[in-house]
Amino acid sequence: MLNLHQLRLLRELAHRGTIAAVAEALSYSPSAVSQQLSLLERNAGVPLLERSGRRVALTPAGANLVRHAEVILERLETAQTELAEGREVAGPLRLGIYPSAARVLASGLLVSLRRAYPRLEPWVWEVDPADAPDALRAGQLDLALTHHYDSGDGRPPPVRPGIQSRPVFTERMRLATPAAPDRDRDQDRDQDRDPTPDDDPVRKWRHAPWILPTPGTLCHTSVTRLCEASGFHVDSWHRVDDYDTALGLVAAGAGVAVVPELSAQNPPAGTVLTPLPLRRRSEVAFRGGSAAHPAVEAFIAALRDALPTELATEPT
Repeated sequence: MLNLHQLRLLRELAHRGTIAAVAEALSYSPSAVSQQLSLLERNAGVPLLERSGRRVALTPAGANLVRHAEVILERLETAQTELAEGREVAGPLRLGIYPSAARVLASGLLVSLRRAYPRLEPWVWEVDPADAPDALRAGQLDLALTHHYDSGDGRPPPVRPGIQSRPVFTERMRLATPAAPDRDRDQDRDQDRDPTPDDDPVRKWRHAPWILPTPGTLCHTSVTRLCEASGFHVDSWHRVDDYDTALGLVAAGAGVAVVPELSAQNPPAGTVLTPLPLRRRSEVAFRGGSAAHPAVEAFIAALRDALPTELATEPT
């Protein structure tokens, strides 16, 4: 008989790629993971893994079993959700929030949750959106606030196997640039107008020093694609993930940066914020099958309570 725990390990191997990564994520030793997968192969009666030195790949039978495991685990999550519908929202709730949102929303979020659900024990973890799906599937998180970028070019949002989501809010991204001492006052008043094709605010700064997030992050990728769409390749003079720090560097004249609306509520003096044709869409992500779990609605309601007024609207 197939073992549910072993099926979880096989699914994690399919998503993470190596036994070492599965072991690290689930706090097992690599030998324990290998042993469990070997037992699963024995029970299945067919090879599920192909080993080449230290590398392991799924056989066609293994990949097919992963597809079935996704369905089985989602049905189990649905059953647990239906059981929770009749219970009070209480106990530990592990919430992942990407860092720039955690800085602005985490304290208000916790206050709102504790006020509405006195027996709830919310725990906040800062997590990069790229890492949240793995943490959710592994059971390290119950819910996560993640995001993706939309430049209006029709590029679909990333596919995250085993994960579903609900949109919460959308932000306009802004180009933060140093204010020129002789800047025209009328230009200051017009800084929120939509840019036109003949007035590309990004291309104007193609020769300036750029302050970029760490390569490999969603934020870095979004900015480099934005610059490519404006006809140039950008490389960073400064690598900064904290938007407050990035805005401080802009105010000091050290370069230009792209920042989300959530992080630009109170920009330092000496910065000009210009709207861009790029939006960051935030959503609450959860394991497939748990969309109706009471904790999902509780998290979304608390997030909207904590949002600044200008962002506390239905996403568009």
